[in-house]
Amino acid sequence: MKKTGALLFILFSFINCQAIFVEDISNTSVTVFAPTQNAKVTSGVISFNWDSVEEATLYQLQVASPNFTNAAQLVLDTTITKTAFSKDLAKGNYQWRVKAINSGYQTSYTTISFEVQ
Repeated sequence: MKKTGALLFILFSFINCQAIFVEDISNTSVTVFAPTQNAKVTSGVISFNWDSVEEATLYQLQVASPNFTNAAQLVLDTTITKTAFSKDLAKGNYQWRVKAINSGYQTSYTTISFEVQ
């Protein structure tokens, strides 16, 4: 019985230690590369690119038309491990946003408006 208690204590301690070592990224922001604020891009496949955030394991990418405040359509909502994603978009006004995530924290969204011509 003592061995079981000791094993549970060790397991519990290990789990708590892992939680201690998760980097708090909540005060970090994602730097976007493209499309940039108020960019006018040609219709077709749009490449969304941003810089990696140290200690982030995932990124949530969303695209809305015409914007998130008055979204007529949420065009894209995906969680990925990479710092780039491509999506075919028709002509119109859009906003895109991305945030970084790890097992304990997430950044705020970085939001960008752009137009597809």
